[in-house]
Amino acid sequence: MNSTPAYATATTGVTVPKQPSAPARERCADHPAPVVRDLREGAGRSPHALRFGPADLVVITGLPGSGKSTLMRRAVAGRRIDSQDTRDRFATRLPRALPYALYRPLVRLAHYAGLRRALRAGEGVVVHDCGTQPWVRAWLAREARRRGGTLRLLLLDVPPQTARDGQRTRGRGVSRYAFRRHRRTTARLLDAVERGELPAGCGSAVLLDRAAADVLQRIEFSG
Repeated sequence: MNSTPAYATATTGVTVPKQPSAPARERCADHPAPVVRDLREGAGRSPHALRFGPADLVVITGLPGSGKSTLMRRAVAGRRIDSQDTRDRFATRLPRALPYALYRPLVRLAHYAGLRRALRAGEGVVVHDCGTQPWVRAWLAREARRRGGTLRLLLLDVPPQTARDGQRTRGRGVSRYAFRRHRRTTARLLDAVERGELPAGCGSAVLLDRAAADVLQRIEFSG
């Protein structure tokens, strides 16, 4: 694993190196090892900005309530696709008493349709990932390769209780069963990334704890 600890000062930004997002079966000595940049426990030295290539796709993942949507709203000035935004739009148009489970399929359909439109534009996009749909990352990896970019992973590593508190703060939570499923999925992904084993097609990963996420003010595409 090419692991890069964070020693940037609070006023600097970090440009994530370009890496080819080759499928896992094609990885060999001809392809460099994935870059894993660990910004956890930065003690105030975490960067204020992360910069990616203009054709890159960035996936933000983590437990429900970990702060993915909050980070995206604050730090992403360009295109962002967040399923929470889609859910909120539906919620404002439907009776408050209507259970989310009844219209969840419509939210997902609208979310993926919006993601498809954003990808067609050819610009860098930041995408909210619930972590339980591997086919979405595979789709994004193929799209990144097609446009000559790289799929990037931003993983928010927060304790389960912190995520639960985040759910209560936003006034929406997931069931205990669903949360356990998310915990297992996120724990497996985190363990793999820490070993330098990224999801197929992903060229780099950035690990963030809550403190590093709070410091981060810009996720941008340039080059």
